[in-house]
Amino acid sequence: MGSTSTQPRKASARRAAVAVRQQAPAATAAAAAAPQVRAVRQGDLPEVIALDATVTGLHKADYWQRIYRRYGVGGQGLRHFLVAVQAGRVVGFMIGEVRDWEFGSPPCGWVFAIDVDPRARQQGVGTMLLTAMRERFERVGVRVMRTLLASDNPLILSFFRSQGMTAGRLIPLELAIGAEA
Repeated sequence: MGSTSTQPRKASARRAAVAVRQQAPAATAAAAAAPQVRAVRQGDLPEVIALDATVTGLHKADYWQRIYRRYGVGGQGLRHFLVAVQAGRVVGFMIGEVRDWEFGSPPCGWVFAIDVDPRARQQGVGTMLLTAMRERFERVGVRVMRTLLASDNPLILSFFRSQGMTAGRLIPLELAIGAEA
């Protein structure tokens, strides 16, 4: 009698094990497809340059080489150049740094560049990048994160507002100088 009562349990356990094995590849594929955020590498630069050119319409290879030297290679601790990689392809990037005592402000984190491949938008890539940057800032004791953006860019304004960012206490001012002023 004892052996017959365990038979249904064993069969049920076998069915559950089969179901788990069938779900595992799907879960593994989903995890593999999820973007991963990491520090930029030299080999990422061509994709970063291409992504920036796609979004801005400008090819700025020399600029990105300088940024990589300053924030990628030399950016340990207070400077960060992050990329989001999905299926072996760069689908976004963010650059930021900790700045001390500008305009009387205690050290704070500044995000000064973000871009997400238009085909990867609305998938959480920007949020992942901003979260990773925030974590790096918090590790060094920063309690405020700032950015500046163009007033005619509602897309990026909407993104930062959706992340909880609001107008700060600083007011940007500018003056046109030079021959075209």
